[in-house]
Amino acid sequence: MTDVYLGLDVGGTASRWVACDAAGQVLARGQAGGATGHMFNPAEQARLRLALESVATALAEVGLAVQALAGGITGFGAAASDAVKQLVHAVLGVPMESIVVMDDIVLGYMAQFAPGEGHLISAGTGTIGFHATADGDFVRVGGRGILIDDAGSGSWIALRALDRMYRALDRDGNFATVAPLAAEIFAAVGGESWGHVRQFVYAGDRGRIGGLAVAVAKAAQAGDGVALDILGRAGDELANLAEALLARVGDRPVCLVGGVLQLHPVIFAQVEQRLAGRTVTMRQGDAALCAARLLQTGDTAWRRLLTGPRALTSLA
Repeated sequence: MTDVYLGLDVGGTASRWVACDAAGQVLARGQAGGATGHMFNPAEQARLRLALESVATALAEVGLAVQALAGGITGFGAAASDAVKQLVHAVLGVPMESIVVMDDIVLGYMAQFAPGEGHLISAGTGTIGFHATADGDFVRVGGRGILIDDAGSGSWIALRALDRMYRALDRDGNFATVAPLAAEIFAAVGGESWGHVRQFVYAGDRGRIGGLAVAVAKAAQAGDGVALDILGRAGDELANLAEALLARVGDRPVCLVGGVLQLHPVIFAQVEQRLAGRTVTMRQGDAALCAARLLQTGDTAWRRLLTGPRALTSLA
């Protein structure tokens, strides 16, 4: 039987997985629904179980049984480690001792840099900046969730758009000054009434809310000034995260990843303008593949980062 190493990259909007053999060759890959590591929330536990069950079904269809798993999960913290591992074991049958789970930003960094090499800014449903040092320590900025910050993220963009829309309504009694943006938002939520918007936002999770950023991008692509302004401000917020890491750690190349960067060119253009004179790149990355190959690597620097005291106490 072929040894199968499974890599997971679990995000709030979608979860990606890659299965590799012992030589690191890809056997299969796919995508499942989004989830988080918020195991203290029964609804989030159910979302993660559903995502894992989708992966299990896809693997069974191609006749693959997983021997070891490494995964990055958004919202993961040390307190959730045992619960996540138990769920993975129950759904996928992977032995507990063969499961490595971590915050998705750690995995994202591993997919782009060696320890100490650069600064990573991840902009998806949420936002966070991260730097891993060569001695197994790390510095993170942002990443505190939609209720506190996540500035520049998909959910932040969506909420800024809704705020601009309803401030216009309060001021003018209509949406005329934000008409293109409002039209895209209403199409996305399925109706024009406050009831439609309220149910979409308050009955949903951050991944669902973040999905409205696509509507903002559509308005911007059509030339809407309000939408363009919001996306430009998102770029400013991502630059703020990079500047925080540059100030605390020092000059390193800055890499930006995540779905937000794909919404509209104005976002990355604003980051480049703010960080003029620095080395700044935008990359796709393949965090799930990196995770699949993690358990085969002899790189002790990564093992120190994943198992050291900082990993156990500060990623919560």
